[in-house]
Amino acid sequence: MYEKWEMKNEVGKVLGQKVESPKAYCPEILVAVPRSLNREIYGIYQPEELFCGYDSWHGYEASFIQDNGVPVAGLLKIVYSSTSYFIVESKSLKLYLASFNMTPLGATQEECIQNYIHRVETDLSKLLATKVKACFYRGCPSSLPFDFNEYQPLEELIFPEDTRFSIYQEHPTFLSEHINTQAGEMKVCSHLLKSNCKITHQPDWGSIYIRLKGKSLPAEVSLLKYIVSLRNENHFHEEICEMIYKRLADIFKPEILMVCCLYTRRGGIDICPSRANHPDYLPQHLICADQLTQRSFRQ
Repeated sequence: MYEKWEMKNEVGKVLGQKVESPKAYCPEILVAVPRSLNREIYGIYQPEELFCGYDSWHGYEASFIQDNGVPVAGLLKIVYSSTSYFIVESKSLKLYLASFNMTPLGATQEECIQNYIHRVETDLSKLLATKVKACFYRGCPSSLPFDFNEYQPLEELIFPEDTRFSIYQEHPTFLSEHINTQAGEMKVCSHLLKSNCKITHQPDWGSIYIRLKGKSLPAEVSLLKYIVSLRNENHFHEEICEMIYKRLADIFKPEILMVCCLYTRRGGIDICPSRANHPDYLPQHLICADQLTQRSFRQ
């Protein structure tokens, strides 16, 4: 399967290339990337035994037209499981969604929306060989849930005056520098998450949310140093989330572990991967296509 993918759907097909946006509906522009290409680097050979999770995507430039030429515009939310063999490459998804911009999909708004969701779910489910759920929103509810209200920003904590940050390549030994050997639970976040695109090296900004319960915990300053050490790493969003999860799982072997990354949109799309060692610990609302949630500080 990998050899077949490598010949037909190389990541560089659109990412990092000057590609003209399709003028009409074009599912052929989509590119699938095997998750295993990233997971094997970190020894994730049987992911279903390590975590469960979802990738939640928001497309803020979703649009198409009615048969009479009147445009329909809104927000598209896409969700699919981390058990899928593939992920969709983000620039190819941007171009795919843009291919709907001048495509008539029906006589009424309701018919257009139904046809749009059906095509998106069908095309992505076929591409990724998994069930993909999508929902189209024309407006935003007055009140939205947020899964991470109880999470404390690490950068707002008071650290010793001599604390220094000087390493900006992934440095997992930070996590084991100062371990709290008392059992406990932490719910922390940071809005300092930053890495770079694996291909173009363009910056990716985001917020990370971590829940960890176990017989030992990382020191808060050590965890923040580790997050900051990702600043010059070149990885996909999903890979960053799973890499952090794997490091924490290996060192602390926690009873509860959840890692979620809410990335800032780029090219009209944001990607929000979440991983946990049990479905009950996943964010309740983010992983549902039919629910919009509050944006994080950086989104």
